[in-house]
Amino acid sequence: MIANLTNTAGNLALQLLRFVGGMTMLAREMWYSIWLRPFYPFLIIEQMYQIGVRSLSLVAATALSTGMVMALQFGYGLQKFGGKLYVPKVVALSLIRELGPVFTSLMLAGRVGAGITAEIGSMNVTQQIDAIRALGTSPIKKIVIPRVLACLIVLPLLTVLANFIGVLGGMFIGMSELGIDAQFFYQKAAYTVTLTDFSVGIAKTFFFAGFISIVGCYFGMNTTGGTQGVGIATTKSVVTASILIVISDFFLTKFFWILERWL
Repeated sequence: MIANLTNTAGNLALQLLRFVGGMTMLAREMWYSIWLRPFYPFLIIEQMYQIGVRSLSLVAATALSTGMVMALQFGYGLQKFGGKLYVPKVVALSLIRELGPVFTSLMLAGRVGAGITAEIGSMNVTQQIDAIRALGTSPIKKIVIPRVLACLIVLPLLTVLANFIGVLGGMFIGMSELGIDAQFFYQKAAYTVTLTDFSVGIAKTFFFAGFISIVGCYFGMNTTGGTQGVGIATTKSVVTASILIVISDFFLTKFFWILERWL
């Protein structure tokens, strides 16, 4: 029993070290390659469309439902204590500082992270990546960097849209279910949310975008075992990126609170 537990713990530690080392090496190689010619701006634009434009409906639906549910729950909960008028403040601050960036990133981790891993993994098992190397082209520059840069550009923009739609959803519920005037809702939300709150929420998305894109590329580039291996790598990519987003959100929140106190 103890031997089995020891072996399991050792295997998990080894896999963790291998993952961290592989991610570090990929990020290092990407950093050095990004400054070298040739550049592929059209590939970045194409990935921005694939990642951003094709995710609009998913992000909008998630943000709208989140804002509406939050307004409904907080409205009925605070109404018992006469605090219904605080609903605009709570909904706006929660969405813009925490839930907007996190939920948007989790949706992209499921859709975009899985897509990146499956696409690169399929290229890897069919030896297309080896063919790119044989032609004298770096797969890092042509495959990894466009996806990472596109995700870093698009995710903050999607988060801004999600914040706006989420607040609108909360405003709609405030008007239709709680009897809160739309102008009052807007004024309280705008008064509560500061530029610092907005900036903190957006700053988090750059870290989340890095987790989604680099993790997806890492598992895709290391896919083995044919089509079955692609499925396994895709599952690992989504789970790993989602866990990193949720865990890092706590540490980023703590870090930004400390930073705000110093400043």
